[in-house]
Amino acid sequence: MSLKPIRDEIDKIDEQLITLFCRRMNCSKKVAEYKMEHGMEIYNAQREEQILDTVERQAGVYGGGARQLYAAIMQISRALQHDMLGSGQQLCNEILSADQCIPFDSDSVKIACFGVPGTYAHRATKKVFPHSTPDFYPSFQDVFSAIQNGNAEFGIIPIENSSAGSVTDVYDLMLKYRFYIATAADIAINHVLAAADDIALTDITKVYSHQQALSQCSDFLRSHPEMDAQSYISTAAAAKMLSESGDKTSAVICSEEAAKEYGLSVLLRGFQNNPNNTTRFIVISKKMFIEEKADKISLCFSIPHRTGSLYNILCRFAVHGLNLTKLESRPIFGTSFEYLFYLDFTGNIKSKETLGLLAALSDELTEFSFLGNYRER
Repeated sequence: MSLKPIRDEIDKIDEQLITLFCRRMNCSKKVAEYKMEHGMEIYNAQREEQILDTVERQAGVYGGGARQLYAAIMQISRALQHDMLGSGQQLCNEILSADQCIPFDSDSVKIACFGVPGTYAHRATKKVFPHSTPDFYPSFQDVFSAIQNGNAEFGIIPIENSSAGSVTDVYDLMLKYRFYIATAADIAINHVLAAADDIALTDITKVYSHQQALSQCSDFLRSHPEMDAQSYISTAAAAKMLSESGDKTSAVICSEEAAKEYGLSVLLRGFQNNPNNTTRFIVISKKMFIEEKADKISLCFSIPHRTGSLYNILCRFAVHGLNLTKLESRPIFGTSFEYLFYLDFTGNIKSKETLGLLAALSDELTEFSFLGNYRER
């Protein structure tokens, strides 16, 4: 039996489907015109659910696939209507008025840096703002508060590591404050084990560091059960604490710069789990900055707590050919199993399709926030 007759039949069916799809989209235009004339909302969740339930029931054994197909058609239809009605005007106006010039070369810009001198955040600060002297803050919350209170224009904080994953506290603060991301920088992480002078590796009974650094060196710590891992506020703060304590039985995991800054001797190098260990730092601000060659976009939003909600949103990015690079969910405080989603994808807001999608989502989704379009450094 030849496949040709079957494929010929599929081609004929596809021709009919395309014709019917175009007719349906023309009807969507008419619906948009009617809604515009009568001041109606574009998104009618109840009607869409009724249609999808009917389609799934009528398609029998193919019900699940039919539901996905029609959900995608409805999303495309909604996008057309949003474009016709000019949705998301507030977001569009904010984006159009964003400043393109970040003061990287300024020596007077106020920067809040997490930790103390010698941290990897300090290294990230010097990479992004080479001529500025940052103010140091002991916690992520303090960095956000400094920006909120006007004591700093920018803050620099770690948001994820290639080995240990997301810094969940930072995601929670981003979702709480909704500051903009002005830029981001990837910093290679090369930990050292440092202690006071004249201390041997066999003398160590405790190792202090930030929880992320401990996770990134977990294989080493697991192979040395005699060393008790102790979480500390930051890698450099741990180095500072050990230097001031005079402790002769403890060591810290920190950067080479921190060991030098606080007069510690390096006992070991290159012992982290991943030799290509990298941390991504973000530069946050209350003000929106969008550079000319911005290539990554960040959003946060919540969705209705029902089957397929997240899938339907993600499909809309796929329809526009947008590449998602990060999806993080965080529980909404005070609710039961409801979540805010943090999303990164590659793109530039100047693309008409991308701006149109975000404008539509800003109108449809609750708790929607555009967090920035920026460059990775």
